Amino acid sequence: MINEHFPEIEGDNLEKKHFILPQDLEGELNIIIIPFQRIQQSMVDEWTFELKPLYDQNEFLHLYEIPTLSSAYRLMSWMIDGGMRAGIPDKNVRNHTITLYVNKKEFKKALKIDTEDTIYILLVKKDGEILWRTKGHLNDEKIKQLKDELREFGEHFTFE
Repeated sequence: MINEHFPEIEGDNLEKKHFILPQDLEGELNIIIIPFQRIQQSMVDEWTFELKPLYDQNEFLHLYEIPTLSSAYRLMSWMIDGGMRAGIPDKNVRNHTITLYVNKKEFKKALKIDTEDTIYILLVKKDGEILWRTKGHLNDEKIKQLKDELREFGEHFTFE
């Protein structure tokens, strides 16, 4: 148990639906991937590809990509989000991509994020409690740790 909580923060998904996180997260458990730079998309894609069977098989588990930008870019959000929306043909992925325009220093402090040079992956309960976290590239050990945490959480999860 990490005993950390995801901070309350607002953002819109790429389908223009407003979210207040973490309370508007749809899953009983939610995997949140936080990239800070466009160049990190390949790392995000590694994780989403590997995890797709896991969240497809478990209705209680949702995956969100939460690109995090400085609040200084908020005035350009229509252009940034529009570009991302145009590059993602899958509506479900757009529904689960929530762009944050925030004070990144405060956001990173709240989540104990020490660098923007990599992505962060969190397992978050509906109430915001963070059960597990890692950062960086996907590997077998990180996937094993995540699945172990899911098994601990409940028996109703399927792993194939």
